Amino acid sequence: MSTPSSPADTRREDRVPASAGTAVAATDRLPRADVLVIGLLMVSTFIVLLNEMLLGVALPTLIQDLDISATTGQWLTTGYLLILAVLIPATGFVMRKFHLRTIYLTSMSLFALGTAMAAVAPGFGLLFTGRVVQAIGTAVFLPLLMSTTMRLVPAARQGSVMALVVVVTAAAPAVGPAISGLVLSQLGWRWLFIAMLPIALAGLALGAAKLRNITTPEPVRLDLLSLALSALGFGALVFGLASIGESLSGHTVVSPWIPLVVGVLGVAAFVLRQRQLQRDAAALLDMRIFAVRGFAVPALAMLALTMTAFGTAVIFPLLLNNVRGLSSLEIGLFLVPGGVTIAVMSAIGGRIYDRVGPRPLVTPGAVIVAASLWFLSQVSATTSTWTLLAAYILMFVGQALMWSPLTTAALSALPEHLYPHGSAAFGAIQQLGGAAGAAVLISAYTLGSDTADTGALDLDQSVSAAGAAFTAAAVIATVSILVTLAVRRTRSPATHHEGFGTAVTVAEGGVSTDHPPATH
Repeated sequence: MSTPSSPADTRREDRVPASAGTAVAATDRLPRADVLVIGLLMVSTFIVLLNEMLLGVALPTLIQDLDISATTGQWLTTGYLLILAVLIPATGFVMRKFHLRTIYLTSMSLFALGTAMAAVAPGFGLLFTGRVVQAIGTAVFLPLLMSTTMRLVPAARQGSVMALVVVVTAAAPAVGPAISGLVLSQLGWRWLFIAMLPIALAGLALGAAKLRNITTPEPVRLDLLSLALSALGFGALVFGLASIGESLSGHTVVSPWIPLVVGVLGVAAFVLRQRQLQRDAAALLDMRIFAVRGFAVPALAMLALTMTAFGTAVIFPLLLNNVRGLSSLEIGLFLVPGGVTIAVMSAIGGRIYDRVGPRPLVTPGAVIVAASLWFLSQVSATTSTWTLLAAYILMFVGQALMWSPLTTAALSALPEHLYPHGSAAFGAIQQLGGAAGAAVLISAYTLGSDTADTGALDLDQSVSAAGAAFTAAAVIATVSILVTLAVRRTRSPATHHEGFGTAVTVAEGGVSTDHPPATH
């Protein structure tokens, strides 16, 4: 086995003699063309991810305007995240099948179309449909950005550049509620989409003018059965989780255990189907990535992180509105420091990661997140807004210490030909975690309120509901601490790319391929 090195190092070692120290150092600088590609993808991903949690602050307003319950309203966010979780596994196929430019223009066009539909929606039905179309357009951006970054950025700079990617993926959903609150304080909820539309169109025009292709399409086919099993399995799981709260109050037609069992069976069938297809390099999502310990452990930690991050993003506006009586503008201003914290701490964490690796960052981060959530689980009617803000910022500090190190550690553990599958799986895990977390915490919120009509809670019910939701989040965060103890800097897989005869050895995952990989 050759000396462990990252995929990026391997590519550059092929071009630059190891003895030429200065020449190797020079390759750590990104060419302007690569900077433009990554920069454009970052900006565009920020635009579409900004939309993820845009309706969190608007939930109390939508509950009143559309006469819906909190459980129904949260599907505008949960459904959006669920569509992403279902479709993102297919993005590995999309990135292999089509040119980068084609993928970008098609996805941004769909996002703009969904935004326009939501802007003119007369009620919940078309609004939800518009959100679904938005999600279809959004699905490919996150894995496309991560995969492109890992392909183009030298190993020595992956930590710091991936930190910028995390600023996009974590800060955009965090800033979304703040922007939403500012808009809602002056205008109606439709303006959340009306204001977004010209930004989406501008991104579409910029991509059409500046984006270049950096990949070569491959003759792969989409397995529709895999896509159907993915939708059935993950969709049923999240629906079952979202139904638990209402079922305990006796207000569901179907027991949540039915969709939960269907979901587990669907996911199991999806995995078996992928294992069968990957023998011929035709899998929608290559399951061998989960045999790589350096990928699987950070992915599990990321699942727990996103469950608490997205779940609390849904709960906080309800808490601030129902318990503290804050307006939409005040809620938006309250949430602004969260986005700033993510941006600043992620940039710092990325630089530290390049020197010390992931564990010294992610374990303290998980402890901080868990501690802040246990504190919030004791919220009362007398808890001040400033106390809540301090706990909120502390939670974001912990999250920021985890986002970038977990992402970099997971993807850098994979051989290059598995990047599309790894980035697709990691993106799907984030969105599935977000959807499941929002569903679980809303169910806990409904259970804690001791009423099915979560659209109209009194003060005591609101306090009890919020306490139950934060307790559920704290339990998840506490479990994640144990997972982070197993995260470590993985020796990058030794790869050798010579046409289609690629041999791949993954140092710590026990995975090897003695047949031509699906890509390169």
